[in-house]
Amino acid sequence: MPFLGQDWRSPGQNWVKTGDGWKRYKNDVIDYFDDISNSNSFCKEDKENIFKNLNYDVSAKKRRKDVLNNKTKTQYFHQEKWIYVHKGSTKERHGYCTLGEAFNRLDFSSAIQDCKKFNYVVRLLDLIAKFQLTSLSGIAQKNYMNILEKVVQKVLEDQQNIRAIREILQVLYESLCNLVEGVGKCVLVGNINIWVHRMETILHWQQLLNNIQIIRPVSKGLTLTDLPICLQLNIMQRLTDGRDIVSLGQVSPELYVLSEDRLLWKKLCHYHFTERQIRKRLILSEKGHLDWKKMYFKLSRCYPRKEQYGETLQLCSHCHILSWKDTVHPCTANNPESCCTPLSPQDFINLFRY
Repeated sequence: MPFLGQDWRSPGQNWVKTGDGWKRYKNDVIDYFDDISNSNSFCKEDKENIFKNLNYDVSAKKRRKDVLNNKTKTQYFHQEKWIYVHKGSTKERHGYCTLGEAFNRLDFSSAIQDCKKFNYVVRLLDLIAKFQLTSLSGIAQKNYMNILEKVVQKVLEDQQNIRAIREILQVLYESLCNLVEGVGKCVLVGNINIWVHRMETILHWQQLLNNIQIIRPVSKGLTLTDLPICLQLNIMQRLTDGRDIVSLGQVSPELYVLSEDRLLWKKLCHYHFTERQIRKRLILSEKGHLDWKKMYFKLSRCYPRKEQYGETLQLCSHCHILSWKDTVHPCTANNPESCCTPLSPQDFINLFRY
């Protein structure tokens, strides 16, 4: 005759020590204490100790649950800072790797503290806000907001990259307005009230960035205008965003003259765009010359600009592991560095499109 025991998936039985010995702990705590309250051997002190143990277990479970609630201000960390990217099911591994899993595992909270990775993470946050916000899981969306809060705090402290963060907040707010249009129509994970609160937080961040006042450092050394003109022009040629050149030209009349240099804008156009793209958008000035400045801004509206980052995420072609360059991943190749391919933020997003 087969033995009909307890289901192996159940948590098992709990036993409590009493004055008469060990007794099985029932599922209903109230019924249990009603049964043993009539026993003279069960003293009041033992009952209080059991209640303390039960309260301790409940509080411990509550603390573990609070780690992942909406009040969490830290990212959901994993021990490994890399992730295996698999797009199909095999005998050894089942399932798919999603964008939310990669966003949780790759430690973007620490990456924003590195100046080489900061622009990469900012660009990735911008792309997610535009196109991939609904593809994130609930915990990934929390991590996204937490990382964005750290980025805003860093910008407020360092007073750098203000315009880029303003643009991200504006794009994110507009995306949420479209997604949370009408009660009960939200396609995001979580209650709609949570996202309304997050939208209010975004407006608060925008107000903080709008009210920021750049503190000019007190320095008795040389300034940019004290350098020779050739060095000033050389510094301007290192800027990859035409808006930065225009802003720099508003500092002084001398810098304005340099910011209107035709050769400066010509090099900038050839850096970001191809010859074929430039030939399609030719603009002549009043003197009959090519107006490279107007061409640059027109080309920027029509074509994506060239992106350059100090450090990017890398995908190993040998073991299909995605990680940062300074992260050691378990690769069995003889030369793991030769197998790693750098990924742009857009390539990272495309990696999880099926």
